[in-house]
Amino acid sequence: MEKTPKVFESEYRMCLLLWEHEPLKSAELAKLCKEHLDWERTTTYTVIKRLAERGVLVNEKSIVRSLVSKDEIQLAELDEMFEKRFENNLPAFIAAFGKHQNLSDNEVEEIRKIIEREGK
Repeated sequence: MEKTPKVFESEYRMCLLLWEHEPLKSAELAKLCKEHLDWERTTTYTVIKRLAERGVLVNEKSIVRSLVSKDEIQLAELDEMFEKRFENNLPAFIAAFGKHQNLSDNEVEEIRKIIEREGK
C-alpha cells in the first residue's frame, strides 16, 4: 500500500477549498485562497506546485484536482499522531481523548458501539 503524502497545515487549508470546489481552474483556486486565507496569488501557485510534486494533486492545463481524498489525509495525520504521541497505545489515546473532550453519555455509548463493532 502506498503511503499517503504529508500535507502541512496551511496546505491542508487550501486542500479543503479544493475538495469543496474541484475540479477548479488554478486562477479560481487562487481567488478562493485570497478570499478565505488571505493568500497572494503567488503563494497559492507555490503550494499547488509543492502538492503536485508530492502527488497530492494534479494541475493539468490550469485545472487543479486532488489525487488524495480528505479522508486519506485525515487518516494519515491521525496515524502519525497516534504513532508519535501515543506510541501506538490505543488505551492511552482513548484516555487522553476522553479526558479533554467532556464526552456526553451518548457519545461514550457511540464510541463503545464502534469499538465493539470494529473489534470483531
